[in-house]
Amino acid sequence: MKILLIGYMGSGKSTIGKNLSKIVGIPFYDLDEIIEQQENTSIKNIFKTKGEIYFRKIEHQMLHDFHRNNNSYILALGGGTPCYANNHFLLQEEEEVKSFYLKGSIATLINRLKNEKAKRPLLNNIPEEELSEYIAKHLFDRNYYYQQAKKTITIDNKTVNEIALEINKELA
Repeated sequence: MKILLIGYMGSGKSTIGKNLSKIVGIPFYDLDEIIEQQENTSIKNIFKTKGEIYFRKIEHQMLHDFHRNNNSYILALGGGTPCYANNHFLLQEEEEVKSFYLKGSIATLINRLKNEKAKRPLLNNIPEEELSEYIAKHLFDRNYYYQQAKKTITIDNKTVNEIALEINKELA
């Protein structure tokens, strides 16, 4: 089984994926970590030194290579991954792919991201008072791609374990 977790940054894809991995016994991977290992540097540094276009090309290639070369996994995609290079088609692919959009409200996402701005290349230079508008615009722009997931799981006011168990129930 191939499980893809998508959603905006701060939606908990990696944390939920690790928890889900323990429940279903399928290994968890994070696409950003795979890219960082392959490139031998941080995502933040890739954006800074080589730019977003380079990053999106590498991201696309590594996503498809990983998908082709692995039979069973839980993979957390970067927040923008489904929105570039037709990556969203993978979310609807054959029956063995189960894709989940972890959907959070703007308030939930701001609450989670406001203290992590330094680690997030796209948020680095956004003043806190503009964060709400920035996230709202991004969610609007990305909504079509996020909606390509086979299932949407709302994350607001739920624990990591509750969300992982909800996904597990959808897998049955």
